[in-house]
Amino acid sequence: MAKGYAQQHGIDYTEVFAPVARWDTIRMVLAMAAQRDWTVYQMDVKSAFLYGELDEDVYVDQPLGYEKKGEEYKVYKLKKALYGLKQAPRAWFSRIESYFLKEGFVRCPSEHTLFVKTHQECQGDRKILVVSLYVDDLVFTGNDEEMFADFKASMQREFAMTDLGKMKFFLGVEVVQNNEGIYLSQKKYALEILERFGPENANSVRNPIVPGVKLMKNEDAQQVHMTQYKQMVGSLMYLSVTRPDLMFIVSLVSRYMERPTNIHMQAIKRILRYVKGTVDLGICYKRGAATDEMLVAFSDSDYAGDHDDRRSTSGYVFMFSGGAVAWSSKKQPVVSLSTTEAEFIAAAYCACQVVWMRRVLDRLNCKQVTPTVIYCDNMSTIKLAKNPVMHGRSKHIDVRFHFLRELCREGVIELKHCNTRDQVADIMTKALKMDTFEKLRNLMGICVVSNE
Repeated sequence: MAKGYAQQHGIDYTEVFAPVARWDTIRMVLAMAAQRDWTVYQMDVKSAFLYGELDEDVYVDQPLGYEKKGEEYKVYKLKKALYGLKQAPRAWFSRIESYFLKEGFVRCPSEHTLFVKTHQECQGDRKILVVSLYVDDLVFTGNDEEMFADFKASMQREFAMTDLGKMKFFLGVEVVQNNEGIYLSQKKYALEILERFGPENANSVRNPIVPGVKLMKNEDAQQVHMTQYKQMVGSLMYLSVTRPDLMFIVSLVSRYMERPTNIHMQAIKRILRYVKGTVDLGICYKRGAATDEMLVAFSDSDYAGDHDDRRSTSGYVFMFSGGAVAWSSKKQPVVSLSTTEAEFIAAAYCACQVVWMRRVLDRLNCKQVTPTVIYCDNMSTIKLAKNPVMHGRSKHIDVRFHFLRELCREGVIELKHCNTRDQVADIMTKALKMDTFEKLRNLMGICVVSNE
């Protein structure tokens, strides 16, 4: 390990950024693989950072206990990266990226950790190999076993690799591939959270927040241990990688990390009680779901839901191959003056995600030939997105949110009305009644994970 904390910017390091795969991308790859009945494989690079090539001159002290006698004052000049260097992740990514490009892969311009290689057969069949890179972990899938074998052999010639076979466990996420589909869950991780933070004798509950409960700041309430609160919130945030039903409440309790009180801690303990009763839940992407190959989005907002600053909460859910592949619950940056404005802003954020996801799916040879449908339960928002109606009431809306109207006009998206009872994104914006919560949870493809 190098003492990277002793490095100085501009002397022994400059740029340190290295792209990391988004979970949205990984879920899209898995959903597409399930939809097309592909198998997903996994490989791991041993000592990945040691392959990185440095652009700067970096010197390190001789390791303690391994100094050369009589020359203890000398230092080593690094030829390649070492663990602990600030630029080591960037150097490694540059190295593996150059390898992929040399091997004929094409990098997705919208997702730099996604590489696609295609081969056109004489009979018209198109072979494809998709690789998603997360630092030193590689997830790959496609429709040709020969391309898999060539890719594995090539990687093992270039790097020291571990072939992990079919994807089963990835960054704390358990993956089950069977005839029904591809299941994602975090049961092991959830049990670890409960063992660390969960009340041992507490009974489980069926929803993570009591309907109608509103959390807010309270300077007079008793403050709780801030570090433990942050640890609990951070752990639950990662659990939402495969549990979109937790996204809203985890996003809500994370707003109070600056000064958490007993009320906020009680809210987290209820989340843990909910997790205790639902550790077996995960997302399922159905195999051969031909009717689900088109991307569908749901957008919603909770008008003035935050009692401290009266800002609204935006939420969206994207469905693909029978399960949710992307979701978000986020407080809006401005105060909305009406329900229409809050819904319009939420739909604009959803539309931005649509543009990015369509580009990624296009690179995955899954082109969305028709406009992506965004379901919204507010008719005024749909009318405002199509035409500048109610101009006197909407002229104050920031011009950036009118990007939604341009996408509607260009045919990239299509806003459609849906009943509030069927609005899946409702689960991202507010505390719901028990039956509604469980209904929307099922609509997102969340179910008990099959291990067969």
